[in-house]
Amino acid sequence: MNLALSSGHKALLKSTCRARLSSCNSSHSSKRARARGITTTVVRRSDVFTVLDTFQDRHIGPNTDEAHTMLKHLGYKTMDDFVAASVPQHIRIASSSVSNEAIIPLTETEMLERAGQLAAMNKVHRSYIGMGYHNAVVPKVIQRNIFESPAWYTQYTPYQPEIAQGRLESLINFQTMVTSLTGLDISNASLLDEATAAAEAMALTFATLNQKKRTFVVDLGVSPQTLAVLRTRAKGFDVKLAVCDVHTLAQDDPTWSDICGVLVQYPDVDGHVKNFEALASRVHEHGGLVTCATDLLALTLLKPPGEWGADIAFGNSARFGVPLGYGGPHAAFFSVKDQLKRKMPGRLVGRSKDCTGKPAYRLALQTREQHIRREKATSNICTSQALLANMAAMYAVYHGASGLTKIAKKVNGLTQILRNQLESMGYKVVNTTSFDTITVDVSSVPGAATSVLKKALDNGINLRPVDQTHVGVTLDESVLSHDLLDLVNVFGASKQTSPVEAAQLSPPSESSIPQELVRTSEFLQHPVFNCHHSETEMLRYIYNLQNKDLSLCHSMIPLGSCTMKLNSTASMIPLSWEEFSNIHPFVPEDQARGYHLMIKELERDLCTITGFHSCSLQPNSGASGEYAGLCVIRAYHESRGEGHRDICLIPLSAHGTNPASAIMAGMKVVPVKALNDGSLDLEDLSTKAKLHKDNLAAFMITYPSTFGVFEDGVQEACKIIHANGGQVYLDGANLNAQIGLTNPFTCGGDVCHLNLHKTFSIPHGGGGPGVGPICVSEHLAPFLPGHPLVATGGSSAIDAMAAAPWGSASILLISWAYIKMLGGKGLTDSSILALLSANYIAYKLRSHYTVRYKNANGRVAHELLIDLAEFDKSAGLKVTDFAKRLQDYGFHPPTCSWPISTAMLIEPTESETVEELDRFCDAMIQIRKEVDEIISGAQPRENNVLKNAPHPISAMTCADSEWNRPYSRQVAAYPLPYLHERKFWPTVSRINDAYGDINLMCECPSVEEATSIH
Repeated sequence: MNLALSSGHKALLKSTCRARLSSCNSSHSSKRARARGITTTVVRRSDVFTVLDTFQDRHIGPNTDEAHTMLKHLGYKTMDDFVAASVPQHIRIASSSVSNEAIIPLTETEMLERAGQLAAMNKVHRSYIGMGYHNAVVPKVIQRNIFESPAWYTQYTPYQPEIAQGRLESLINFQTMVTSLTGLDISNASLLDEATAAAEAMALTFATLNQKKRTFVVDLGVSPQTLAVLRTRAKGFDVKLAVCDVHTLAQDDPTWSDICGVLVQYPDVDGHVKNFEALASRVHEHGGLVTCATDLLALTLLKPPGEWGADIAFGNSARFGVPLGYGGPHAAFFSVKDQLKRKMPGRLVGRSKDCTGKPAYRLALQTREQHIRREKATSNICTSQALLANMAAMYAVYHGASGLTKIAKKVNGLTQILRNQLESMGYKVVNTTSFDTITVDVSSVPGAATSVLKKALDNGINLRPVDQTHVGVTLDESVLSHDLLDLVNVFGASKQTSPVEAAQLSPPSESSIPQELVRTSEFLQHPVFNCHHSETEMLRYIYNLQNKDLSLCHSMIPLGSCTMKLNSTASMIPLSWEEFSNIHPFVPEDQARGYHLMIKELERDLCTITGFHSCSLQPNSGASGEYAGLCVIRAYHESRGEGHRDICLIPLSAHGTNPASAIMAGMKVVPVKALNDGSLDLEDLSTKAKLHKDNLAAFMITYPSTFGVFEDGVQEACKIIHANGGQVYLDGANLNAQIGLTNPFTCGGDVCHLNLHKTFSIPHGGGGPGVGPICVSEHLAPFLPGHPLVATGGSSAIDAMAAAPWGSASILLISWAYIKMLGGKGLTDSSILALLSANYIAYKLRSHYTVRYKNANGRVAHELLIDLAEFDKSAGLKVTDFAKRLQDYGFHPPTCSWPISTAMLIEPTESETVEELDRFCDAMIQIRKEVDEIISGAQPRENNVLKNAPHPISAMTCADSEWNRPYSRQVAAYPLPYLHERKFWPTVSRINDAYGDINLMCECPSVEEATSIH
């Protein structure tokens, strides 16, 4: 994408940043003596003109004195000396590459002013475009207490269920809601978006039929953005897409022998509500599966897909109380028949019990998560849209079945009134059946569609342009009587008829839903959907769940490879502004100019940081970014007549999504060995690159490595690949260690993906949303992903990676704000402090635990791997025992058993103070002392404070006669003094994972079960 700014845009940027650059040397790099991070000069006089709300002071945890103390512990006098010992000199970049001149810093106030300018450039029209996107009415109790609450958006994926029961319960509400409305047996905890869910359904269908039948039929009524993403995915698996009117497939059609499945949309993109029951029977007779794209609100009135024969159902849950946000983030839903549950992509929440028998929730069947299967995977999904799924679930809890039905009937009724009015004017409505959408033949109007669309725009209304003679209208719960009247009169004015008055609008007398497709089954009968309908009860329910979960509100979350840093309040504020939240992704370009300028600025800054030429922000997860990067590489090879290149070399230490993404891109994975010190085996790499030189497509490498070290040989590795005809994909999961010090381009990469939800401060949301943009060298820029409805991507763009042109567009604001507020120097300082904090922890733990990998200077990168293998033999302890005990100390455990099964990967980030780092180290050291008691025999190997961890209040308050443990309650709950002031209690005891998988239950409990849980 061309990153040049227009002269007008440049002027607007300069108006905000005027005089800021000249002040950088004084007010930013020469801050007060105790400024956060790194300073070179001490301010010696008071200056009333010095700005005070600089973000770096708020974002970086250690102040200057603390940073120097940490350096002293490590044996360095200056920060430059420390960085030189940590980062190989031959990959270093000039300090001017990412500086305050390259990225001008703004204060928090200035950033918000700038965001306000961008917001003013967007136009908030009434959008009735539809196509899977609706104007949602977000209940304020949900907006304020979930969407805008750090207690919900700073949580991590609930892999530690004892301290995540709240969001797990909310996600099981989401699954129950979807299962109930779709009429299928089991649902997952959300996917990235509707189009991605369609691609996952196709892959699941293909895999279920053992990849023998290669034709996947798509009905003409499926949305174009869904079809585009299907084309992308089908190419990698060599699946043939057949797009047609599925009702024309005859019983004796010879293509049936190769059809693995059929995708229909219900209601379809043009509004038709069709009966697919006979089709489903025909597909099943021929051994195929039926997938249905659908709408949750419509399913309150329509016969559920599971009742007419669908095997898989999916769609966008965003109309259940999630803002448009120019296309996202939104939570897709996905449900299947029972026999498909072990192949279903994404996360699945299930019910189990803890070691005392108390019911509890957990992530179920985790070994079926596709990315764990590496090169045997058919999906690389390793995340979800948890925050948005929680919002949708709470919307259903708040409204209940009765409330949702009222909303659906209102929407359907208004649609029918609009149909009747237009038909009375002489228009022909193409679809005789409908829920919320009608397609109108406007050929009788002079100028046809162009004229009607312009008339609507003149009245602040967006309609869907279908073709030259048809327009589409989709209504939603936001439509009021005056909105409907305006719509009617737009069409009336186009025919020059007299304006219609409100009194002329009368309720419909006939239903637009075919009688055989009217829903008769009940839904959302579980108690949770029927007892929180007042705001008081809803508020209390939200806080009841919130109080069960540990988030960044409570303590650091030192998860390696996850970068759980500060998610600043200032960067989150613009998301709630209607100029950003109420924009449909397919509006005319002039209505989203503020968005486009923000996107262009973010792309430019990311290219400055990575050293690359161009950027695409479309991929809406890190794994999606991996996949996009590899697809771009394949397109590049094809453009050179080398489409046969399909070998991808991947180190054994790589994250499981790497080989899964390669398989999805149509590549064959060849593993590369690692040496005993954790570094890449360059000899093995060279041997395999030469062996496959005629077919080598790509090499995937993470830098710094997943073992937490800057390897010396990264440039040599990249040269080996290039010399043998391949391209280098550099996984940007660890970019937080690089900014301003090195970059992926300098390391030798051709393409990298970034995790905006890691390095650039988008909150993890309890398991999503995330954004995984890719940055590429100039020769790959022409192949950046495009979109069927909005111009984006390269000149020879590959098909879309996501449903919306810029993926999860609204949360791009967070990373844009993060970069703007830190500026070039603040970004560099953040990376340096991240390195320093990790090395400080390694120093403090060095005599208590084995730090597995270090460079030749004894330094780690931004994270460290401690190996706990020795304690298995000496004390009978596993990684899990250490993790559960850390919960008693008020900490979320580090990443467990990855990239080595016996280790913990610790990443503190730059946002944590020295006090917090010390608190974590004290906890780890105290646990080590507890281990020594087991080794010495003071505590038994099977009944000790680690094996019994965590210790919830229920365990602490049991009767004395039931306390059968060889340690005191004080030791269990308050092993260190700080816990008397800052104690976070796990909700349940250690959960029985095996029980939950064997007895799989993925819906809300019954009334009796709910009573026992609560």
